[in-house]
Amino acid sequence: MQKNETVPAWAGALAGLTAGALALGIAQLVAGFAGPETFPVVAVGDAAVDLTPAPVKDFAINTFGENDKTVLVGGVLVVLAGIAAVIGVLARRRLLYGYVGLAGFGVVGAVAVLTRPGAGAVDVLPTVVGVVCGGLALGWLLRRAGGGLAVPASGTVPAPEPGAAARPEVSGAEGEEVGGGERVVERPAVMRAGGATVVERGFDRRRLITGVAGGIVVAGAAAVLGRQLGGRRELDTVRGNLALPTPARPAPPLPAGTDFHIPGLSSFTTKNQDFYRVDTALVVPQVDPRAWTLRIHGMVDKPVELTYAELLNLPLTEADITLTCVSNEVGGPYVGNARWLGVRMADVLRRAGLQPGADMLLSTSEDGFTCGTPVDVVMDGREALFAVAMNGEALPFEHGFPVRQVVPGLYGYVSATKWVVDVKVTRFDRDEAYWTPRGWAAKAPIKTQSRIDVPKTGDSLKAGRTAIAGVAWAQHTGVEAVEVRVDGGEWRQARLAAVPGPDTWRQWALDWDATPGQHTIEARTTDAAGRTQTERQAPPAPDGATGWPAVTVQVA
Repeated sequence: MQKNETVPAWAGALAGLTAGALALGIAQLVAGFAGPETFPVVAVGDAAVDLTPAPVKDFAINTFGENDKTVLVGGVLVVLAGIAAVIGVLARRRLLYGYVGLAGFGVVGAVAVLTRPGAGAVDVLPTVVGVVCGGLALGWLLRRAGGGLAVPASGTVPAPEPGAAARPEVSGAEGEEVGGGERVVERPAVMRAGGATVVERGFDRRRLITGVAGGIVVAGAAAVLGRQLGGRRELDTVRGNLALPTPARPAPPLPAGTDFHIPGLSSFTTKNQDFYRVDTALVVPQVDPRAWTLRIHGMVDKPVELTYAELLNLPLTEADITLTCVSNEVGGPYVGNARWLGVRMADVLRRAGLQPGADMLLSTSEDGFTCGTPVDVVMDGREALFAVAMNGEALPFEHGFPVRQVVPGLYGYVSATKWVVDVKVTRFDRDEAYWTPRGWAAKAPIKTQSRIDVPKTGDSLKAGRTAIAGVAWAQHTGVEAVEVRVDGGEWRQARLAAVPGPDTWRQWALDWDATPGQHTIEARTTDAAGRTQTERQAPPAPDGATGWPAVTVQVA
């Protein structure tokens, strides 16, 4: 079909959208066998994450929080839908235009897939199969909608399709008497072209809609099946059946009084499902612990490679540690505390033998993310772990299963590599991690901070005694004091909950006799070294936000 003027633009757009959806659905299905990272939408999204300037990433995290990846994938899909609609409109006039558009679509996806770490030629198979199926679907839908049909010059002109809209025949129409009246039976317009008879049908809305419905059903079913085939069920079973060894160095029981149990106040231990997640992975890596290895190499005397079973056979340490994201605004949600189980990183590094001059651990995630951790911090005696468990269970997939790093006192982007598979012992003047060339500090100790959990900004309170409460942290130093003031008045010392050590956050609380009116509440923390949280307001970039948290409430 070279040209078809009978199909309106909206119908071409609908055909293009359906073909695009089918292409993605089939690609998702094939990626279910090849691996979720080969799905072109994910690959394009990952490439977008890598190419996006740091200020834009910061805006996305601050605006959308843990939904930033969902928003990005949604944005990619919206753009693809727009392109698919345009391809469908162009294909009305010449189907070749549609095929070229879909091919371009596939080239972008294939390039994005091939630029992922460890990608091979076979990884483009989901993209190629999806594009081919999309092209076939586009041609089929446009023919159903009313495209031309070529037959040999000596062939018989086919009769109109059942249900085709009737229209007066413009050339050579014959009437048929029915009950004394006359009706005109539609015959296709006939043209001669290149020795063939081209039959032009009129636009058939019903056939288009039924074809679109069928295409949508197939696309949806393929996408759902592809996701199910991604391997998550098998790995869920593997993870659920893991028997975690008893730690050689168990964490002591939490001291009495670690939790004030004030409604609205963050509990001392953050549940796994409530623990914040900030990373660059659009699709959570599905790493089979049976195939996982950890490689330690670089400036070492003897490179080390450990399997998961070998790691679990080493002496395990249990520790309560608070993690914080550098993207956290003052008073923000990206902080949590958990009990971690793992092998001390220092023990593994000593097995490899650190060479003089090494000052950086460049760790790499299964999905290619890297971070640079100062060697001296890991080796100074703190419980820096290759963690395998979180709050008494194997790591959740979202938090790094089967193994991740946990280093007290450092922001996550320089220490907390999830799905870790490789550690290169090197120097900061030789290597850079993922975020450093994007404007973030190479070394990032966590700053002393506090957060007001109760009350929250905008709350309406009753006059009288009420609790002001929150959490404070100063890893690896410890919280010594928290002070609170109302409406810029005198600072008052809050009472502090007990803690097991300096590597966790600490609850604090103060009783306040609230009076009618609008009030602003502020807090500040002093750590065990005598350093008080600064009032100076600074954004998260390049090494963590500063300032006092504040909430404004109305008392009646």
